[in-house]
Amino acid sequence: MADAGVPIATLRNRSDFLAANRGLRVARPGFVLLVRRDASPDGAIRFGVTVTKKIGNAVVRNRMKRRFRALLRDALPTAGIAGADHVLIGREGGIERDFAALRGELAEALDRAKSGKGDAPRKPRQPRNAKGKRP
Repeated sequence: MADAGVPIATLRNRSDFLAANRGLRVARPGFVLLVRRDASPDGAIRFGVTVTKKIGNAVVRNRMKRRFRALLRDALPTAGIAGADHVLIGREGGIERDFAALRGELAEALDRAKSGKGDAPRKPRQPRNAKGKRP
């Protein structure tokens, strides 16, 4: 468990988000949690939130990001992994889910990430042909 003295910061650079994508992945109905250990040399807990345009318009995406940031700021001081980057990716049903349900799912996902139990790696995407279609 991280103690209260561990600083919490936000991820700002695209390279940090891409690096987190190579880390541990834990999927839940409302979101996907990516955790990259030993990312911060000073032991800080860093987090980021991303929601794709597939989810909805800007109002919906921003509301989802606000909810996720509130969840992370509440959970990471006690359940976060010190020195790791935590990234939440919003999923389609995440905006309609109850806040308490999201909090429980985040606690489960953080516990799985701490124990090193991620989901199976995703299959590599097939390259597109000349017409932009996948075979």
